[in-house]
Amino acid sequence: MTRPTGQPRWRDPGLLVMGSLSSGAKHGYAITQDVSKTLGIVLGPGTLYGALARLEERHLIEALAGDERRRPYRLTATGIRVLSEQTEGMLRFAAIAKANLSKLKPNAAALELPS
Repeated sequence: MTRPTGQPRWRDPGLLVMGSLSSGAKHGYAITQDVSKTLGIVLGPGTLYGALARLEERHLIEALAGDERRRPYRLTATGIRVLSEQTEGMLRFAAIAKANLSKLKPNAAALELPS
């Protein structure tokens, strides 16, 4: 199954930003703190603001009125739909992988890569 053009990939900074915004509107610094705290992934300023610009361009998020220094963002209706589809796909993938992994024998030979 191919990903529609413009939709973020799993672990993509855009998807991480959208996941953070799923709990409500946030400004850039709050997004980076949320992603770092929940996932241990540090989004640098260039990565964060590049992702915000791409998501806004694709109408997945929108900027809200803010003060001079901080501009909050929130998910759009399209962004909510896309994030929901992405998370459902991730859950299906995780369930299949988990079921398959449980069938593997827990010995080193089963996990070794061929040389």
